[in-house]
Amino acid sequence: MWREAIEDAIGKIRRNLEQHQGAYPHITNEKRYAWSENEDWIEGFHTGLTWLSYEYNQDAFFQVQAQQQIADFKRRMKEKVCLEHHDIGFLYGLSALAGWIVEKDDGARELALQAADHLLGRWREQGGYLQAWGPEKDETNGGRIIIDCLLNLPLLYWASEVTGQPRYAEVAYKQAELSRRYLVRGDDSSYHTFYFNQETGDPLGGGTHQGYTDGSTWTRGQAWGIYGFALSYRYTKDPAFLRTSKRLLKYFLEHLPEDHIAYWDFNVPIEADTSRDSSASAITACGMLELLDLLPEDEADRSWIKQGLDQTMHSLVSKYATIGEEAEGLLKHGSYHVRGNNGLDDYMIWGDYYYLEALMRIERGIPGYWYERTTK
Repeated sequence: MWREAIEDAIGKIRRNLEQHQGAYPHITNEKRYAWSENEDWIEGFHTGLTWLSYEYNQDAFFQVQAQQQIADFKRRMKEKVCLEHHDIGFLYGLSALAGWIVEKDDGARELALQAADHLLGRWREQGGYLQAWGPEKDETNGGRIIIDCLLNLPLLYWASEVTGQPRYAEVAYKQAELSRRYLVRGDDSSYHTFYFNQETGDPLGGGTHQGYTDGSTWTRGQAWGIYGFALSYRYTKDPAFLRTSKRLLKYFLEHLPEDHIAYWDFNVPIEADTSRDSSASAITACGMLELLDLLPEDEADRSWIKQGLDQTMHSLVSKYATIGEEAEGLLKHGSYHVRGNNGLDDYMIWGDYYYLEALMRIERGIPGYWYERTTK
């Protein structure tokens, strides 16, 4: 089942690369991707899919495509194209860092370290946080952190490991701890975003950008937390991060509908046309695989995590994947920004990436590109 799903996915990835040379997929509401320039926060997932495809079959076609994309990311870094945000790990972890992990390419390693330096530059010493979006002192976003940042922190942890410079990991740890304290609620749900005073770091309050309401739980945000805190635990061994990941996961699994695939927000009223977010469930599947890799074999929590993983992956493959279809995307029924009327029920390139990462981890033991594979 897994092998068939992987091979179907890789066939689609190859066709996309052949038909859209040098372009990157962007989100629409039209059951297809819009192919254009490398100028958003999502292009790294396309390159990550290319690297996973190469690792699966060692086809030089994918190797060349991934290398060409890294060259484009190098250009983007040099020209500073749309990099005033924290999603540098999504962009450069799945392109340059992946190139180092897969091929030990020194140029890719150097580009990944440049990206880590850029992300480090978003640390606001006065407030004590990594600013999510916009320039320093920005009136709208100057004091904002968001839960998505947890998946960008591995780039900083990795940079500390390979350079021996503790500053990268210190900032990553502080951001993860700040996220644990303020983005995770007492009932194990989560805020999408939280605001701080830019001068003092005093907490101002939680809210949302893409969720249903400020007090609701945006499912993709919950998924970022599940996987992100597990990765912070891998790097730091702080047990608070492991506990938090499991708490968020338990909440996620307990609030799923009958087919085990999330709607776009856990608090949105469910009607016939309410959007799912298959990408949130794909991210969570990767988080569960990460937890299973980290937990001891005799850990009691493994049983319910394994059950949740099996239910999620079987549902994604049998009901949400585009296996056998003429499609550009790998997973149907993803959501981007429902309240913003953008990507309501469509392919999400990050959903495609995490779906294939989960399949590759199950079938081949290849865990993606969030840490070097000697790290345990």
